[in-house]
Amino acid sequence: MAEISNRSIRRLLQQRWFVVICALALTGLGAALTGVLFKTGVHALDDWRLNLLEKFPVWFILPTLGGMGGLISGLLIAKIAPAASGSGVSQIIAFLRHKPVPMGLKVGLVKLFAGIVAIGSGFPLGPEGPSVQMGGSVAWQMAQWLKAPVAFRRVIVAAGGGAGIAAIFSAPIGGFIYAIEELLNSAKPIVLLLVVVTTFWADTWADVLQSIGLDPKAGGFDNVLGFQLQREYSPSVDFLPIDLGYLIILGIIIGVLAEIYCRYLLIMKKQGHIWFGNKLVLRMVLSGIVLGGIFSFLPEDFHHLGGLQNLIAEGEATISMALGTFIVLFISTGIAAASGAPGGLFYPMLILGGSIGLACGNSIELFTGHIPSTYVFAGMGGFISACSRTPITAMFLAFALTKDLLILKPILITCITSFVIARIFNESSIYERQIRMELDQKIEYK
Repeated sequence: MAEISNRSIRRLLQQRWFVVICALALTGLGAALTGVLFKTGVHALDDWRLNLLEKFPVWFILPTLGGMGGLISGLLIAKIAPAASGSGVSQIIAFLRHKPVPMGLKVGLVKLFAGIVAIGSGFPLGPEGPSVQMGGSVAWQMAQWLKAPVAFRRVIVAAGGGAGIAAIFSAPIGGFIYAIEELLNSAKPIVLLLVVVTTFWADTWADVLQSIGLDPKAGGFDNVLGFQLQREYSPSVDFLPIDLGYLIILGIIIGVLAEIYCRYLLIMKKQGHIWFGNKLVLRMVLSGIVLGGIFSFLPEDFHHLGGLQNLIAEGEATISMALGTFIVLFISTGIAAASGAPGGLFYPMLILGGSIGLACGNSIELFTGHIPSTYVFAGMGGFISACSRTPITAMFLAFALTKDLLILKPILITCITSFVIARIFNESSIYERQIRMELDQKIEYK
């Protein structure tokens, strides 16, 4: 079967190579455009929400905006494209596993607007899951217009999903590895070529689109200097032999906590289905109000997820603040995911892992005097690795935040350790278990 699929793709490339190139280029552009618009829209709503918090009581604004955001986002999904609910990653994986999942531009556009509203109104989720689904939806539409065979359709959808990751994280290698490691599970040369072209093209387009003002907070391209190395953080990286043992211990801790987190998310989603069934709008409204209420009682640092990530990544939080961040996000992301809100888990996973890394690093400094400098980003990668069962992707996503080659080795040590520990408890990723749970509950994407 694999040989036939490979042959059909090669035949398509030989007979219609120009159309295939155009499809890949447009898929990369579409993934970049939707990803950049998503980030820009979320930033705009975030800024508006933070401005309101300066003028009105926090206890009123956060629950009200959460409920309104849940209402608008839920109505968009329920009335137009039910398949746009949830993270988006499980939908793409289900499609690639030959499950009947609706695709196309309608799903992608609803995901774009509903996701902006939900995350911008305070749901503690990230843009990467929607970007995977939006990129895959654009790719599917291109394959339909191309009238491509099924084998190529699967490849280009996976490439579109990887392109979404590349555009959001400015991580073309991470997007490429993710498409191969998680979505396709394939290493055929022709497949690798198609995926790498699409993901790097998406990253390039994202930089260009950001440079013309679609995302002024990004800096991957300068109109005068050209393409620039885009770093979110520039930590001082010191990697000593003694850190090897500490990083392995960190990986063990994160592997256990990540597996607990996965099980908690699945329990919350299952319980949400038991309580509310297919009443998506009601679930999202109530979840938005509850989440807003929770965050209204917390310090100002918790009112903006991006600011919270900066606090952790720059190592400015105390041990108690880091552990408090972990507990708050652990609980709140479970509520958000159970609501069916259109948002991803990678972004909160980065903060969850970084919080544990920072708490462990500060504890080591407190008891031994050794000052670790790689534990935050190693923790970030380790948590994603343990939850998604993709250690190489996790390593490159955490690396993309610094672009410092020296940090690759400590991140990889923790990623592999947490991956191995998590697999002892369960071989499947959070997304694969979620797909199985939805099949058991007979949840259909209409």
